[in-house]
Amino acid sequence: MATPASSADGAPSGPSARGAWGPDGLSPEHRDEIVAGLREQVGTLTTRVVGAMEDRHRWFRSLGAEDRSWITIVARAGIDNFLAWFVDAGRAADPGTLFNAAPRSLTRKISLHQTVDLVRTTVNVVAERVGWLVPPQDRPVLELSIVHFSREVAFATAEVYARAAELRGGWDERMEALIVDAIVRAETDDLVVSRASALGWNTRGPVCVIAGPRPDEPDLDELRAAAAGRGLAALASEQGGRIIVIIGGEQLTGTDAALRAAHELEALFASGTVIVGPLVTGLREAAASAQGALSAARVAHAWPEAPRVVASFELLPERALAGHPLARRRLVDDVYRPLAAAGGELLATAIGFLDNGCAVEPTARALFVHANTVRYRLHKVEELTAMSPFDPRQAYALHLAITLGRLTVTNPAADSR
Repeated sequence: MATPASSADGAPSGPSARGAWGPDGLSPEHRDEIVAGLREQVGTLTTRVVGAMEDRHRWFRSLGAEDRSWITIVARAGIDNFLAWFVDAGRAADPGTLFNAAPRSLTRKISLHQTVDLVRTTVNVVAERVGWLVPPQDRPVLELSIVHFSREVAFATAEVYARAAELRGGWDERMEALIVDAIVRAETDDLVVSRASALGWNTRGPVCVIAGPRPDEPDLDELRAAAAGRGLAALASEQGGRIIVIIGGEQLTGTDAALRAAHELEALFASGTVIVGPLVTGLREAAASAQGALSAARVAHAWPEAPRVVASFELLPERALAGHPLARRRLVDDVYRPLAAAGGELLATAIGFLDNGCAVEPTARALFVHANTVRYRLHKVEELTAMSPFDPRQAYALHLAITLGRLTVTNPAADSR
């Protein structure tokens, strides 16, 4: 075998240094000779690779005929690609092109780990057969070339799957945003539920919506991971200047549990109030929770002293004053009407207590009853309305509910506004 002329440092010189001779010292003619012999065995090598895949990997045996045929084509393309790469001494051929032989959807059928199995098995089979297919003096060069080529294929494999994950991730984010938007707009139908299932929403537990200020660099993936760490399913999206998160899980047994879950996520929102909407039975009903959370978020600035994480019903007074019909109706139906239906004494005592600066003794004198009677009645008011007249914030809501109730009773048309 002829050898190239060498420069002082031992590297090939002359025209051959521009690519005809490889770094392993093989001439183009000798490379062509080796590859010619190997090309005659490509079919046999491919068959042996497929047989090895059958023997060594259960996941391959479980694939359908079409997917198995695509993997066979990829294995054949890998061998052809190696020969092209070897002929050009590793300078021109692109190992990544071997994946062009298969449809992009194949990356959703077999995992990265399984693709590594395919590459490793192909390399091993080819390396095993080299001893039988080439003369002894050529084996070391060919075996080293196989190692170098397999490294290039490994990088190409990682790139293919990273690109597929990026594309899939972009599509998933767009679909997730559409789902959240549909829920916010109260357009939750079978298609929305089906799309959520495709994204991994598989909980049948209660659901609530959380709305909070958008940080400068929102990290929705971290937010989802934080929810998943608590065993909660989560869908998240940006809506204007807010982050909307829909969480669900059997752990959400009540408002306190939902507030605790929101506290776990609050660090991922910007400064400001994080609103937790009411619990609902499932994703189909999540629009009601979204409506409560967002209507509260719009008026949260009117209660700057609010806790960092707060339930939407705590902002019923601000929502009612802002003209939100549902908030007005809830205050009237859940607070005023039960008081009015319980008889005049409870309503009169609540009004008297509020009008007398929330002081028991002046209220008792105004109503001509004992102070303990006032306390007893006020506790009954709390049991009936879930609002304590002794709490300043709840007393404010109670006062507003009574005012709205009086307006509604006096002018029934106001109930529809």
